[in-house]
Amino acid sequence: AAAVVAQVAREAGCLTVGIVTKPFLFEGRKRLAAAEAAIAELKKCVDTLIVVSNERLLAIVPDNTPLQDAFTVADDVLRQGVVGIGEIILKPGLVNVDFADIRSVMKDAGSALMGIGVASGKNRAVEAATMAISSPLLEFSISHAKGVVFVVTGDPSLTLSEVNEAADVIYSAVDEDANIIFGTDIDPTAKNELSITIVATGFPDNSNMGTMPAAVAKEAPASPAGAAAASVAPVAVPPTPAPQKESRSILPGFLRRKQSS
Repeated sequence: AAAVVAQVAREAGCLTVGIVTKPFLFEGRKRLAAAEAAIAELKKCVDTLIVVSNERLLAIVPDNTPLQDAFTVADDVLRQGVVGIGEIILKPGLVNVDFADIRSVMKDAGSALMGIGVASGKNRAVEAATMAISSPLLEFSISHAKGVVFVVTGDPSLTLSEVNEAADVIYSAVDEDANIIFGTDIDPTAKNELSITIVATGFPDNSNMGTMPAAVAKEAPASPAGAAAASVAPVAVPPTPAPQKESRSILPGFLRRKQSS
């Protein structure tokens, strides 16, 4: 039914985005095969498809998590995907991302990734950006993305330097020729938190892309004094360092010169 609805919407000229989950392995190979077949069929009928694997939830929830709570986490991932894309378009900010921006990145884009990172403390911009692009729920690396939309949201203390730091992390992680669109917003209720929502699209065939590390810490280690707070457990297996790319600041030249002085 989802594929039929998506096809009708797409033929009517709507930007059609699908967000789905794949079942746990313990649900059986037959169910997984049926899900993969349905995903392949749905992918033909949408502009962009975001797939979240429930199996990867086992890497981020503690071993003693009740079954019902684990399924709630899976549902919340879908909720974040839907709400995140909607807020990028609808929520006004200092630098707005409108529907035309979203459409330019997600129209006929195929597979997509979506990440949300939240952090606080001294290095909150870098940490939130790193969380957004390296979530253990992502099935492959963001490095081959050809289109990216990201929004930085912070409290009234958000600085231009922090926006630039977050942008540098994202720019260095994606294809150097990627179409990148950004927005910023101030949330008075954020209370020293900075959040980043990112949607990445335009990936080549999955067989040519590196996978994300599946092993992550089951429990977050105790943070040293003064360390920044994070919203998810850190990845235990560090990602392979990417080749250094030339920094592509989002700031105009006169602001970069002012910042460096």
